[in-house]
Amino acid sequence: MLIALNKPFGVVCKFSPEPGRRTLTDYVPVRNVYPAGRLDTDSEGLLLLTDDGALQARIANPRHKLAKVYWAQVEGNPTDAAVVTLQRGVDLGDFVTKPAGARRIDEPSGLWPRDPPIRYRAKIPTAWLELVLREGKNRQVRRMTARVGFPTLRLVRAAIGRIDLTGLPPGGWREVDLENLS
Repeated sequence: MLIALNKPFGVVCKFSPEPGRRTLTDYVPVRNVYPAGRLDTDSEGLLLLTDDGALQARIANPRHKLAKVYWAQVEGNPTDAAVVTLQRGVDLGDFVTKPAGARRIDEPSGLWPRDPPIRYRAKIPTAWLELVLREGKNRQVRRMTARVGFPTLRLVRAAIGRIDLTGLPPGGWREVDLENLS
């Protein structure tokens, strides 16, 4: 079984109770499924859940090179040089990221309002970037955009392989076919 969930902002990416916090149990009533990879509590978007350990490893492990698409709302207007650095790989101190797809985009259509909203500051513009990664280190997108001078304000995972958020409101989930993964 493979489930696509649009994980809302603020939800802890686990099924066990977390006092005072929302977890996956609040959204997915299916038993014996587990996240294939993680999304930080302050990130939102596509999370895949499965009851198949081998499939879970295939989705989560970077050696399988499954593309993951992220939309990052960043502070400021990214320069061409910053985008090229994101594409080539960013030295984060403890490792250098692999080359990634990176481009400026308009705010994604159909994007839901975040709750709570991003703090608006009249004198500081924001912009959107799309990043396509085939690795997934801890807080990697946030660290990459910060390192090139444009901190992430909002982060949405839009797709994993060919599975995307189409038709899934925040907190919504559906079963998906394995053929859509690669």
